[in-house]
Amino acid sequence: MISLSESAVQKIKALTADRAPGSGLRVKVVGGGCSGLQYRMEIDQPGERDRVFEHDGARLIVDKKSFLYLNGSILDYAEELMSAGFRLVNPNVKRSCGCGESFSV
Repeated sequence: MISLSESAVQKIKALTADRAPGSGLRVKVVGGGCSGLQYRMEIDQPGERDRVFEHDGARLIVDKKSFLYLNGSILDYAEELMSAGFRLVNPNVKRSCGCGESFSV
C-alpha cells in the first residue's frame, strides 16, 4: 500500500484535471544518483500491469518493480518559501545522499 497526504491528493487532482480520464501521477524507482536509486514522477495513464492507488479521486500509478521499493510509503506535497514539490516518506530507504535526490535500500 502507498498512502497519499491530503495535500498530495489535491495537487494530483489539479495536475490531472485537464488530462485524459484515468490519468494519474506515476511514481517509479530508477537507477541513478550517487546512492544508486532515485524517484521519477510524471502524469501518465495506467498500463495493464501497473498498480493503481486511488485516494479521494486522485490516482497514483506504480509499476510492479517500483512497488517493491515503495510499499509502505507516504506521498506528500508541500509548498514552502524556497521550494515546492512532492516528497516520498519511504520506510524502505536505508541510506540517502547528502542532497536528498537518491537513496539505497
